[in-house]
Amino acid sequence: MDIPSPDDSGSGVGVLDKAAAVLGALEAGPATLAQLVQATGLARPTAHRLAVALEHHRLVARDMQGRFILGGRLAELAAAAGEDRLLAAAGPVLAALRDHTGESAQLYRRQGEHRICVAAAERPIGLRDSVPLGATLTMKAGSAAQILLAWEEPDRLHRGLHGARFTATMLSAVRRRGWAQSIGERESGVGSVSAPVRGPNGRVVAALSVSGPIERITRQPGRLHAAAVISSANHLSEVLRRSAG
Repeated sequence: MDIPSPDDSGSGVGVLDKAAAVLGALEAGPATLAQLVQATGLARPTAHRLAVALEHHRLVARDMQGRFILGGRLAELAAAAGEDRLLAAAGPVLAALRDHTGESAQLYRRQGEHRICVAAAERPIGLRDSVPLGATLTMKAGSAAQILLAWEEPDRLHRGLHGARFTATMLSAVRRRGWAQSIGERESGVGSVSAPVRGPNGRVVAALSVSGPIERITRQPGRLHAAAVISSANHLSEVLRRSAG
């Protein structure tokens, strides 16, 4: 991919043009500092300073070999740009999941060190787990938190495990089977099952969940509801994939 030289006509804000050149270079894949210098035409100290500054803002990250890669913040911004499409599709999907399982259904997105309930379909009667729309919940407990953390970059994943009610081994199992469950993690007496909703690039952008009292959802809620939650999450992922095409 040809990256415009910083000397080419740009926006008139030199530092932004150079930062854009760094991000554009990383679109082609992981790059060492030397490769960034070659691709952008920037001086080595400048390329390094910009890459590290972009890393601070999570627009750039490092892979296991220490090479620069595009950061997770870009995926979050892209997901936010597509949030209207996600939320428009979520309403009927959540309602159908609630009706199928008999439990309340929620859609969560990560926001910094918390997760936000961005859509919900409540069980109309009887004992239920009620999560208000817009509620801010912890990323340290609950099956939705497990989903939103399990596919993160390794360094961010391990930071997220500090103080969490779940372990790295549990998240490895979540990645392997494609769903998570929790029993009394977030709230005593409440269980839940969650599955990932993925954006067009395959990154996890949300967690779809059902939750309810343990006496009804049981201590193995995945056995009851994992298949339905996965199917609904996959449907939302397909909506996002089609809307991006």
